[in-house]
Amino acid sequence: MSIFIYAIVFWLAAWALNQYLVKQTFNVAMTRVVGIFVPLLFGVTLLVLWEGATRGFEIPKILLPPPSMIWERITNSLPILWADFKQTFLHAVLIGYVIGCGSGFIVALLIDRSPFLKRGLLPLGNFVAALPIIGVAPIMVMWFGFDWQSKAAVVIIMTFFPMLVNTVQGLGASGHMERDLMRTYASSWGQTLLKLRLPCAMPFIFNALKINSTLAMIGAIVAEFFGTPTVGMGFRISTEVGRLNVDMVWAEIAVAALAGSTFYGIIALIEKNVTFWHPSQRV
Repeated sequence: MSIFIYAIVFWLAAWALNQYLVKQTFNVAMTRVVGIFVPLLFGVTLLVLWEGATRGFEIPKILLPPPSMIWERITNSLPILWADFKQTFLHAVLIGYVIGCGSGFIVALLIDRSPFLKRGLLPLGNFVAALPIIGVAPIMVMWFGFDWQSKAAVVIIMTFFPMLVNTVQGLGASGHMERDLMRTYASSWGQTLLKLRLPCAMPFIFNALKINSTLAMIGAIVAEFFGTPTVGMGFRISTEVGRLNVDMVWAEIAVAALAGSTFYGIIALIEKNVTFWHPSQRV
């Protein structure tokens, strides 16, 4: 129980420090440092509380292993974790993400040129987007086999329609006055698209990219539950749960969370540089 008390003391001290930091006024460089330090300290605090609770209350490791046990499993299983990461993320997630988002963007441009497609495809898109992944994944495995191609197909389905809907919505975000001004300059559809409508649509497009960065990881991992070679994050999670190796399960979850968060952060960083003019990027 004493370790749990120490964890509580650490949490209170970290909370007080975070409260102090967020109330201070710093220069731009220091503000960025504090902006990174505060969430990091918050995350460390959660891990300390987790460690203290599991050890202080002697929670069975099969129910909830402490972070130290999960970290030990990660350090001792790096080759396995890397192979699973490469199979799931570098193949299924990235390839499916690029194809799904890219095709969704292209179809959105086609829909923008055709009211018929807009009235026909968007309702269909809402219907397909509502399909449960546990129903789609087995079908993709039957169609494309047990390797990463079937998981990439699931990712394509999950990322296509969020990109389609957001891009169509973003292309209509420019105001009538701006479009009328472009017409007075005798601008073509392509010139108006590149110089006005696409820049206005960028916040919507990046919103879809960020949403899809998490959907792609979830889709690929769940799809691996329904058939995969003897490698992959989803395969490892389902297999190790059956063996009651919950520390390995949590190690895979930690790797997936880190990969997904990094992926999301990279897209958010690109968005900040591309849409620096948008009010949402102002500090």
